Amino acid sequence: WAALAQAVSQRHTEELVERGRLMGLAVAPMAAPAVAPWYGVIARGPRRTTPLPAAPRVVDLSSLWAGPLCGRLLQILGCEVLKVESSRRPDGARYGPPAFFERLNAGKKQRALDFSTPAGRDELQRLIADADIVIEASRPRALAQLGVDAEQWVRAAPGRVWLSITGYGRQPPQADWVAFGDDAGVAAGLSQLMRRVTGEPLFVGDAIADPLTGLHAALAGWAACQHGESVLLSLALRDVAAHCATFDLPESDDALHARYAAWCETINNDAGPA
Repeated sequence: WAALAQAVSQRHTEELVERGRLMGLAVAPMAAPAVAPWYGVIARGPRRTTPLPAAPRVVDLSSLWAGPLCGRLLQILGCEVLKVESSRRPDGARYGPPAFFERLNAGKKQRALDFSTPAGRDELQRLIADADIVIEASRPRALAQLGVDAEQWVRAAPGRVWLSITGYGRQPPQADWVAFGDDAGVAAGLSQLMRRVTGEPLFVGDAIADPLTGLHAALAGWAACQHGESVLLSLALRDVAAHCATFDLPESDDALHARYAAWCETINNDAGPA
């Protein structure tokens, strides 16, 4: 690590980020918070005119945190959720704390498919065709390799909602950039905010962009479903975190320091005596 830190210190941020992204690494420059829309509409289809199904069918193709949290919240709202995984590459959360995986996926039906086979890809297409809501957190090219076209799916029938969760959005070149919750928070400006109030560029929370995006995706998906919309919604971890970072952000450093001090006092009082 010492040798790595020394090598990194001798290079420009732009060069390091560009090389890291070419290697498929989750890297990001520390940026200042900037106002950003927390979702984008990529495609629309016909609006549903019939009543909403009693239990809308959700196919959850996502893994780890943001997407599965979205699916769990939709399940709590009354949806029937099917978690679909690759039999060759299961959800990485299965290899972490069992309680974490259970909290995000409890009660979901589960199906493992071999996407490398025609039978597995055909079954995936069938499940998606029968869904009211699809959740996925893949780069667009990964789905294209499986013969899945989200825009075409949305336009083919009324009342279909596709939730696309990515690091930086679906448009090139950002569509190919890898992101996880911590580095997306850095790119959104959260660490820059921490440097303003503490003097150090700290991480905020634990992979904070993931739970924030899962919450916002569930809100967007449920609202679209309730209104009968057929729509492909794009939610980027960086953009959701940036939206939260700038929401009700104090204009001056003095006000920001005062809020931080009040927050620390509240936390210390809630913690009680050591």
